[in-house]
Amino acid sequence: MKSITISNKDAGQRVDKYIQKTFDSLPRSLMFKEIRKKNIKVNKKRCTPEQILKEGDVLDLYLKDDALSIKEKHYDFLKASTDLDIIYEDDNIILINKKVGVLCHPDGRDYIDNIVARLKRYLYEKGEWDVESSSFTPSLANRIDRNTGGIVIGAKNSQALKTVNDKIKSREIEKYYLTVVHGKMPRKSEILTAYLTKNEKTNTVTVTDNKVDGAKQIITEYTVLDYYYDASLLEIKLHTGRTHQIRAHLAHIGHPLYGDGKYGVDKGRYRQALYSYKLKFSFKDENPLSYLNNKEFQSKEIQLYDDFKERKFI
Repeated sequence: MKSITISNKDAGQRVDKYIQKTFDSLPRSLMFKEIRKKNIKVNKKRCTPEQILKEGDVLDLYLKDDALSIKEKHYDFLKASTDLDIIYEDDNIILINKKVGVLCHPDGRDYIDNIVARLKRYLYEKGEWDVESSSFTPSLANRIDRNTGGIVIGAKNSQALKTVNDKIKSREIEKYYLTVVHGKMPRKSEILTAYLTKNEKTNTVTVTDNKVDGAKQIITEYTVLDYYYDASLLEIKLHTGRTHQIRAHLAHIGHPLYGDGKYGVDKGRYRQALYSYKLKFSFKDENPLSYLNNKEFQSKEIQLYDDFKERKFI
């Protein structure tokens, strides 16, 4: 028999999800059976698999110890770099300025050093994440391509992750980008509308003015901040968030991003001039992160902006 008191970091998870994350020797089918038989309870009462755990809840599992071995924790994240450019941090979230060339999540080639691994190491060494007792793993709520820099949102607990994910989906967390494109834009500002089709095999997208089968609408707003010669510095606000939306949409209207070898004219280059430089929280309801409502956060050092001011885009 095991008894676990739910911490703030583990609150907000479903009973079944929490148990599956915590114990690796308990088969899923057996877990559901034991819940039905009332051998798994919350606060001494019958529970359901989808019941949401709250901070302070006591989860009792009246099962044999050999069915409740704790999942082995791996510490590969301690090999990650300690280089973490933190823009803002509180008890729930952390805003990180990801540099160009760094991955958000591990892939086959760069498994050890990435932003999520650096975040885990930072919180572990700071004493805010107990690997052994917490079923929640610090996570990123959004991701940015390796060759794009900008702000990523890290969640320190389950409730924060769910809230941020929901608010990104409902567009209540507004994302602004800086980019440099070829040519002088036709207007000072404009809201562009088109349709985007994704090719999963090639990981590329196609933009059309009219809707075609499988296409999704995209809305991209730009404001010209400055320009010289054949380069325009733009602020982009996304009203929809599709794969490669900014790059493909601007290329579609004849103003591809500098350095974009996939959708632009700079073939062989893959450091597109794009930076997710600002976030604004615009919540429409009360939620665990309401204290952030109407607040803006911006990256302090942006190489793209400095390069533009130094007239490097020629």
